[in-house]
Amino acid sequence: MNSTASKMSPMEKIWLIVGMIPTGSVSSYGKVADLAGLPGRARYVSKALKLAPETLNLPWHRVINSQGKISFKQNTQPFHTQTELLRLEGVEVNSGKVILSEFEWKPDMATLVLQLPF
Repeated sequence: MNSTASKMSPMEKIWLIVGMIPTGSVSSYGKVADLAGLPGRARYVSKALKLAPETLNLPWHRVINSQGKISFKQNTQPFHTQTELLRLEGVEVNSGKVILSEFEWKPDMATLVLQLPF
């Protein structure tokens, strides 16, 4: 672990991972937690996204639950906002669900090794 990583808080690691999810792809809360070195902390990812400064401009809408579903209650404004943002990026959303086999972000080893400071 390098000195940059040791200075990053768990939330900062989550924010970094979420910022890496490419346009047109999604990841689950659990996968983000795993990649940030926080296995089993999917709910913490949700909390980190809620507390993220707006200045980070995180693509929060690319994070969904492990079943491929949007976690907001259907017919709420956040649900509609996330659905629309995903669709604008070319992600198919049907009844609040994304087909993970088509749209899940699967970073390769080079991406992880070269872009993660931890």
